[in-house]
Amino acid sequence: MDLEDIRRLLEEVRAGRLGCEEAAERLRRLPYEVVGPGGMARVDHHRELRSGIPEVVLGEFKTAEQIAEILAALSSGGGGALATRVDADKARAVRAALPQASYHQVARLLVIEPAEARPRGRGVIAVVAAGTSDLPVAEEAALSAEFLGHEVARITDVGVAGLQRVLDASEELRACEVAIVVAGMEGALPSVVAGLIDRPIIAVPTSVGYGVGLGGFAAMLSMLSSCSPGVTVVNIDNGFGAAVAAARFNRRRDV
Repeated sequence: MDLEDIRRLLEEVRAGRLGCEEAAERLRRLPYEVVGPGGMARVDHHRELRSGIPEVVLGEFKTAEQIAEILAALSSGGGGALATRVDADKARAVRAALPQASYHQVARLLVIEPAEARPRGRGVIAVVAAGTSDLPVAEEAALSAEFLGHEVARITDVGVAGLQRVLDASEELRACEVAIVVAGMEGALPSVVAGLIDRPIIAVPTSVGYGVGLGGFAAMLSMLSSCSPGVTVVNIDNGFGAAVAAARFNRRRDV
């Protein structure tokens, strides 16, 4: 439930189309709803109203049954629902219970689309992937940003080993409002992009790379020590976290 839902609810009460008891019942679920056997989850329906970002399910450490129950509760008000880090076997089981959910295998995301599209952001979020191996994290970021209501431009395979590729994309990059830059190996691409455009840069280190890359730590440390000032860095492989940060940068303040 977001601010617009609250407004619509109050308008329906004022117009006499909704009784006070039914309105009270809808509001009763704020700020959360207990779901599942033994109250295994407390679904935060109020989070989007407070922070502008709805609660999202981390599926990696949950069973398919738990994911399905939480997604059903989250989507019950028409705002849709999103689960991250869901493998294909779990996704099949969840979709058997929730056929309205769609599965994006590369990104490992389950998505139930909202009944009404969320308000668009101020501009376009560019999601820039250094290499094809970075696509799972880049797609997690892109699809999450789209779920949150933002237009996304995907720019892929423009790593610094072939610098002309990112230079050729500079016009598209300059047209964005914020850029999410996803890179493994030495993690140099965000510094290059930050030197080309005057937009916020959110760097996402990935665990792509060889032994000394230490599962993404080398890329993360490189991004944190970037010679281009103002680069923001999220955790290793955290495409979803980057999407949330970009959505906050890109949010319109008049809605």
